[in-house]
Amino acid sequence: MMAAASGLREMANHTRVNVMAAFRANGHARTAPQGSIVKPGASIKTQLEKAAHSGLTRALSLPDSTAIVVGIVIGAGIFLIPKLVAQATPSIPAILCMWVLGGVVCFLGALGYAELGAMMPLSGGHYVYLRECYGPLCGFLCGWTFVLVVAGAAIAWLAVSFSITLGYFVRLGPVASKILSLALIAVLAWVNYRGVKPGARVQNFFTALKLLGLAVIAGSAFLPGRGHASTDSGSTTTISWSAVGAAMIAVLMCYDGWTNISYVAGEVARPKRNIPLALGLGLAIITIVYVLANLAYFRVLTLSEIAGAERVGALAADRTLGSAGGVIVSVTVLLSIMGSINGFILTAPRICFAMAQDGLMFEKLAFVHPRFKTMPFGILAQVLWAAVLVLTGSFETLVSYAMIAAWFFYGLTVAGVVVMRRRHPARERPYRMWGYPVTPLLFVLVAMWFVISTWISQPGPSTAAFLIIATGVPVYYAWRRKRARDIVAA
Repeated sequence: MMAAASGLREMANHTRVNVMAAFRANGHARTAPQGSIVKPGASIKTQLEKAAHSGLTRALSLPDSTAIVVGIVIGAGIFLIPKLVAQATPSIPAILCMWVLGGVVCFLGALGYAELGAMMPLSGGHYVYLRECYGPLCGFLCGWTFVLVVAGAAIAWLAVSFSITLGYFVRLGPVASKILSLALIAVLAWVNYRGVKPGARVQNFFTALKLLGLAVIAGSAFLPGRGHASTDSGSTTTISWSAVGAAMIAVLMCYDGWTNISYVAGEVARPKRNIPLALGLGLAIITIVYVLANLAYFRVLTLSEIAGAERVGALAADRTLGSAGGVIVSVTVLLSIMGSINGFILTAPRICFAMAQDGLMFEKLAFVHPRFKTMPFGILAQVLWAAVLVLTGSFETLVSYAMIAAWFFYGLTVAGVVVMRRRHPARERPYRMWGYPVTPLLFVLVAMWFVISTWISQPGPSTAAFLIIATGVPVYYAWRRKRARDIVAA
């Protein structure tokens, strides 16, 4: 913890020194940051030219980008979510179809993000896409929600889950658990502050190790004599549509996070090629891993055991690997969590960066470190907010709001493919969404169904999620007034 705190102090000192140097170099007491404000209605070409001088570098390769997709999505969910799916749909064929269908749905969404990302390879992801499709207010509400609720709550929840999982090896009290969670966030923030490439290397490392751990766990179920041919293939009764819906919501939760690669589009090398490929390859790997993991569970556990298990992955590993199984699962979960946190810290601050470039957030959030080519204030703001959520425990409330808010904006973003095709038919599209217009329509329908189903089943949290989105409206107009005053004063 002392090393982490020292790291944060050094990061703050580096930032303060470089900001002062930048101010002095321009001969002003205050000046616009390196990613200075983009004029309203600027063309994509103008924005790309502006981005080229923002200080960010296109250092992320195709393997780096793919590891971001895989590393963020595959967390602890594959060890826990199968229980919820088995409870909702007690049928092995139906469960396998659910996991495949979840991958297909996200792949359709990825096709839409790939077209928009290749056409607008700018940092900020769906904030940028929604701003271009529906106007700056819609983009701001998306950015506001993802920074305040989705990313912050995800980092906090994952950090606390890390401390809980580590309890398998070391007994931790409440205070020690929070200190460890904060230390993990601080260390990964320090790594990503030092450069996008160091952050990518850490992401690649954790992604490779988590895939190796999953391969050992799943592969052990198929060793001779380790599995058993269970006759418990599921219920013969008709499965209700409400049960299918509940299972599908759980599956889609396990796939969440694939959109984060769009946040760093401004730092992906050859983005017109690599963003579509990273999304496609990443989701293909994730779907295969999830299906193989479920097949491994079915080989060693009955459906009733899966539905009743607290930790499905741990129970399956215990059957195939004995006492070592619990250790391997716990280590794999820890690696998965660290990879997911690192992925969020690597990508999420780019939303604040893009909003600050538009004059809709604090100017310092668009400052790019002259040496490390990262946004130190953006990283610091994101992890400080996550730390507040860890210390107060309020992340548990925000997590319940995050999914419905996220899928609302996912649907709007993919619908934006249709909007952009109609509004700007002649604009260059290095990648065009396969199956258009059927594929975007299918994804939008699934997103609408997800939002409506979640609202029906959880009306309280769902209503609160949209109230949080609505709070962004007065904030947006406050920033617009400030921006107008700054322009007049200049």
